[in-house]
Amino acid sequence: MREITVEAQSWPIAGAFTISRGAKTEARVVVTTVSEGGVTGRGECVPYQRYGENEKDTIAAIKALQPALTDGMTREELQRTMPRGAARNALDCAMWDLEAKRTGRPAWELAGLGKPRALTTAYTLSLGSPDAMEAAAAAAADRPLLKLKLGQGGDEDIARVEAVRAGAPRAALIVDANEGWKPEDVMPLAREFARLGVSLIEQPVPAKDDEVLRGIASPVPLCADESAHGLEGMKRLVGLYDFINVKLDKTGGLTEALSVMRCAKARKLRVMVGCMVATSLAMAPAMLVAQQADYVDLDGPLLLAEDRKPALRYEGSLVYPPEAELWG
Repeated sequence: MREITVEAQSWPIAGAFTISRGAKTEARVVVTTVSEGGVTGRGECVPYQRYGENEKDTIAAIKALQPALTDGMTREELQRTMPRGAARNALDCAMWDLEAKRTGRPAWELAGLGKPRALTTAYTLSLGSPDAMEAAAAAAADRPLLKLKLGQGGDEDIARVEAVRAGAPRAALIVDANEGWKPEDVMPLAREFARLGVSLIEQPVPAKDDEVLRGIASPVPLCADESAHGLEGMKRLVGLYDFINVKLDKTGGLTEALSVMRCAKARKLRVMVGCMVATSLAMAPAMLVAQQADYVDLDGPLLLAEDRKPALRYEGSLVYPPEAELWG
């Protein structure tokens, strides 16, 4: 018989994490454990208000499946029973971890993947004044890839990118508007950012408005985040975006994330693997998907005041695959 537990946890952020939609000082996560045969698998998710999620509903959704999970529900059955989102992510990843620990085979092997290697992750700079962002960039100037949170477009965002470029002249830059721009701002800003050496623009306009991007010749590649979730809707993204951001909280776990990765490659979409602000337990399964990604943005634990133990090993911007004690 399986035993299931679920709990909410809070992990303080080092300072504050600010994007165009607001700021927060703690990472609120939901952790699920699935135990069977004397071993326990764990999964972590972040309910996200932007997608209509909250802790209470996420925990309730997981508890509602306890009878079926106790009776031996498989990961494949979970995909059919629960909609994609944070709750399914926590359960799906816990079930992968449980299977790895019960069989003595690592999750990457169970998934038919190659042995994972260390990867370079982006490091995120919160939205702030140009001066504040230049100082943050200077402090992180030795990191090879910086991701900048931007605001509502216009001259202020140009000033922010110019400031970051001055603070970190050698770093590759990704900018993330989090749906903050107006459609008419995309091309003028893209031209300015091309001049400043920006490599990628993430989710420039609201997901509901992104049809305006179809067929435009942006000088900087565009990446879908809030517009990209799971397998459903992937076809529509072709011609709007060059990249998609795959996050396990959006796909509803590792199982669908791996399928999304395969689908993206088949449709000639390039991939960033991203994360919410969370602990190493949430990043660990994403590391398997990230092995095939063009960009990796798994810096959540680097933004926390303290990570859980055991944790992923970070050496600067280099992040190593999880040890079995953490996950998988």
